[in-house]
Amino acid sequence: MTEQHTLADRLRARAQQLGLTPAHVAEMAGVHRSFVYDILRGRSARPGLDRLAEVARVLKVDRDWLIHGIGEVEGTPPFVDNPDDAFVAIAHATPRPSMGGGAVVTEDGDTPGRVYHFRQSWIRHKLKASPSQLRIMHVEGDSMAPTLLSGDAVLVDMTRRAPNPPGIFVLDDGMGLVAKRLEHIPNSDPPAVRVISDNKHYPEYERTADEIHIVGRIRWFAREI
Repeated sequence: MTEQHTLADRLRARAQQLGLTPAHVAEMAGVHRSFVYDILRGRSARPGLDRLAEVARVLKVDRDWLIHGIGEVEGTPPFVDNPDDAFVAIAHATPRPSMGGGAVVTEDGDTPGRVYHFRQSWIRHKLKASPSQLRIMHVEGDSMAPTLLSGDAVLVDMTRRAPNPPGIFVLDDGMGLVAKRLEHIPNSDPPAVRVISDNKHYPEYERTADEIHIVGRIRWFAREI
């Protein structure tokens, strides 16, 4: 199996490909040299994203390519990972979408920074998503049964907040964070959505677009058996 490249590996390889020294990269990006050298030496596990974006601009790559190996590279990449061998970490969000009463629940005792890993090729080609905009959450309650059961882990794409086409979303409906099926109500004025539970014991209801905040679309789920 091919070893997954690190942020340092990608930064170093791309700079060498463009004929730039680390000092040149730092100068052109307007950051201190130590910012670049700390990354290259493995001393900076979580570099500032704004400064890293400037480094990515100089290297003519997406910031996500530097961090995760996913994204656009101008011209030919310095190396190509085998996508079937490479995994990317997705952050775990603390708030839980509730499928019953809708209360926002925090996960007491969860390990900070706990992550889930997915294949890069699946995220890039199937979901067409950015890892930095994906979050893992856990649902609770029974209003989305049998589609989603209490305790299921869901992968939420926070860039997809429009209920068109219809789908299952995490949203704040004014009562709390919930996981529900949403569909746009045609010709509604003001624009409105229908909030639907797959469990028919829970009645559907309507909200205007201003009354809800859509966190993101659920793209995947997993369940322990």
